Amino acid sequence: MNDVSIAGRQVGPDHPCFVVAEIGINHNGDVALAKRLVDASVEAGADAVKFQKRTVEAVYSPEELARPKESPWGDTYGDYAFGRELGAEEYAAVDAHCRERGIPWFASCWDEGSVDFIERFAPPCYKLASACLTDDALLRHHRATGRPLILSTGMSTIEQIDHAVEVLGKEDLVLLHTTSTYPSKFDELNLAAIQTLRERYDVPVGYSGHEVGLVPSVAAVVLGAVMVERHITLDRAMWGSDQAASVEPHGFQRLVRDIRVVETARGDGVKGVFESEQASIARLRRVR
Repeated sequence: MNDVSIAGRQVGPDHPCFVVAEIGINHNGDVALAKRLVDASVEAGADAVKFQKRTVEAVYSPEELARPKESPWGDTYGDYAFGRELGAEEYAAVDAHCRERGIPWFASCWDEGSVDFIERFAPPCYKLASACLTDDALLRHHRATGRPLILSTGMSTIEQIDHAVEVLGKEDLVLLHTTSTYPSKFDELNLAAIQTLRERYDVPVGYSGHEVGLVPSVAAVVLGAVMVERHITLDRAMWGSDQAASVEPHGFQRLVRDIRVVETARGDGVKGVFESEQASIARLRRVR
């Protein structure tokens, strides 16, 4: 298995877990809120932040855009879809802020035009959402950038994942196990699939969590996840479709802390006696 280099970090089994704070669309189209989420991610110890980008007219049909949906921007899904997007000027401000705070950022692009849009910022990698796994044209458009790719595998059969990996190739590819419900039920997380994907594809495998709480995401690292992605929010009660399945700043700090504890506690697997145990041997062991 080859490691994948992202923003100067090696992602693979022999390296610290790469923790991604997904801002996604939790900024609600507000660049000031996006910056606050970047700040919270930095303070929590995340290794990178991720956004989502859509060309609304390409991703949604006129019928979808016209259907009713209440939101802060209006009463149709189109009002919502346009309202939550950041434009070129806003992303330039986000890019500058991330550089100032010293944290890399990238995006999930849901259409070819969004890939071209984000390319101007020279991201260290791209993320492909589970919903895009079966879109061969979009997979190839991402691969043509020459950048490392992260592919989520939610709502997908093993045959569909086989095909997507065949289309993308295994070079500079990280797979993420995930369950595409928001929030996800614990009995549907199937964390054992992390090992299944690693053995089947021989590429680095991580975990994208949408559950409430932190324990499964930490357990994913115990089970071999080399990357963990969780949504971050300032307040889970805020308006937005992903807020309830997100982690607030204090919780994200605990998540990163606990992942680092797991990595420290994992050790090298060589069984022996620590020097710190010698006093216990002398005090407790009757037969030596």
